[in-house]
Amino acid sequence: MNLLTELKEGLGISWGAIRANKMRSVLTTLGIVIGIVTVTLMGSAIHGLDRAFLKNISFIGADVLYVSRETWFNDSEDVWRREQKRERISPEQVRALERQLTLARAVAPEVDMGVSIQYKKRRSDSVRLVGTTDQFVYTSSGGGGGLAIGRFISPLESQGGRPVCVIGSEVATNLFQREPPLGKRIRIEGQSFEVIGVLEKQGTFLGMFSLDNQVIIPLKQLMMSFWGTPDCLIRVKVTDLGQLDDAKEEVHYAMRTVRHLAPKQADDFSINQQDQFIKIFHKLGGTIAAVGLFVTGLSLFVGGIGIMNIMFVSVAERTREIGIRKAIGAKSRTILLQFLIEAAGICLIGGAIALAIAWLLTLVVQRFLPVNLSLSIVGLALLVSLLTGVVSGFLPAWRAARMNPVDALRNE
Repeated sequence: MNLLTELKEGLGISWGAIRANKMRSVLTTLGIVIGIVTVTLMGSAIHGLDRAFLKNISFIGADVLYVSRETWFNDSEDVWRREQKRERISPEQVRALERQLTLARAVAPEVDMGVSIQYKKRRSDSVRLVGTTDQFVYTSSGGGGGLAIGRFISPLESQGGRPVCVIGSEVATNLFQREPPLGKRIRIEGQSFEVIGVLEKQGTFLGMFSLDNQVIIPLKQLMMSFWGTPDCLIRVKVTDLGQLDDAKEEVHYAMRTVRHLAPKQADDFSINQQDQFIKIFHKLGGTIAAVGLFVTGLSLFVGGIGIMNIMFVSVAERTREIGIRKAIGAKSRTILLQFLIEAAGICLIGGAIALAIAWLLTLVVQRFLPVNLSLSIVGLALLVSLLTGVVSGFLPAWRAARMNPVDALRNE
């Protein structure tokens, strides 16, 4: 009897045994169902969050460096306090930096503040006002890269500090509703600005603030109207992503020169980039995955013990059948495969039930969290079910395979 025939025969006998004990088989799968639902939901949540994070983080741009007084992620409160005392980065320093860089495609200052804006009788509060230059459109994949209608700030408008603005989609909806916004004049803290463009809808950045609830104006106009001595964030978009490290070194050296730092003086600025967010996210994701793996492992362990217990019962009930099969020529391998297939079959049934439950739960959770039940997660869940069945059923199957046919036939 070849292996294929043995597998076919084992499948038939195992399926018959499962059908003969429907209630016991269903109850046995409960532990596996709980474990596989946990595996599936955890995998869906991690996969969905990862996709959502990468979509959000694309706003920062992998090829953009951010120069500011503070580091994005500080190790201690003392470091944060020390960085707060650093001298501000002025627009003049931004221009001096731009003149020294050779590996940058664009350099744009960014200053933001919260304001209230008004159009006729409609008003919108807590709007993010961004002061920048025409270069901002090149340094931001989200801030100025996608215009729904109109245009961005021109070089002449930037240099002259013209009272023009580009508004986010949320601002456009709140203020203009059904009116076309282009050419209209809005009031920002009492100052009049002409709307020249509307940004495409972008959503939120990591749930911290809306990218659609913002207004972009020339930095020179912001300084004249709202903040005379601002502290700038500098966006530096590199020419080639492959030269990111070289560009970072060039920015570092140029900033030390611009800030007039002596060779032995510590940096009084920080250069941030997308990788810092990714490292923090992976660290957090690893912790979540470890906790989820522990809970999942515990559930599968309990389910596996239940499968093993029922398989030992099944072997004891069918001892005489095993003896008859071995007496007429069945090999130990055939008996081993039969019970392994039965254990794996029970677990796969549990896995299928668990996937159906997880799919329904995912549809509900999708309204609140970015979960995603992908084919890879479905395949992983079924593989875990199969392996749990094989591991749990091995000892009972091994016991059945090693039975002496004479002793087995004597069993009543």
